[in-house]
Amino acid sequence: MKITCGTDIIEIKRIKESIEDLGEKFLERVYTKKEIAYCESKKKQKYQHYAARFAAKEAIFKAISSKLSNKYDIGWKDIEVINDQNGRPHINFLNIKIEEIDEIDISISHCREYATANVVAILK
Repeated sequence: MKITCGTDIIEIKRIKESIEDLGEKFLERVYTKKEIAYCESKKKQKYQHYAARFAAKEAIFKAISSKLSNKYDIGWKDIEVINDQNGRPHINFLNIKIEEIDEIDISISHCREYATANVVAILK
């Protein structure tokens, strides 16, 4: 068993500019339909939620990168960050099963300018 962590922080402005410049092309490359629906439901604060999910995916990649190597071909949309009924974020791996992960936990946060995410993974 090995405990790993990953963290990421991003300027919300960068995600907002990418969405404004590339539109659906960017959204469909990075986010799942559920993630887009969730973020869009946040109206004025949608860019904070998009940025938080972007940071979350980066943090996940960092936490599990030692187990990825050439064995897995994993992309942005293979990781889905959704909230449970209590608003707590959790991770779904889509189209891929990474057998070396026993558990994974995530915390995300955002303010006016930045979004951040922290991930802790227990690996086999």
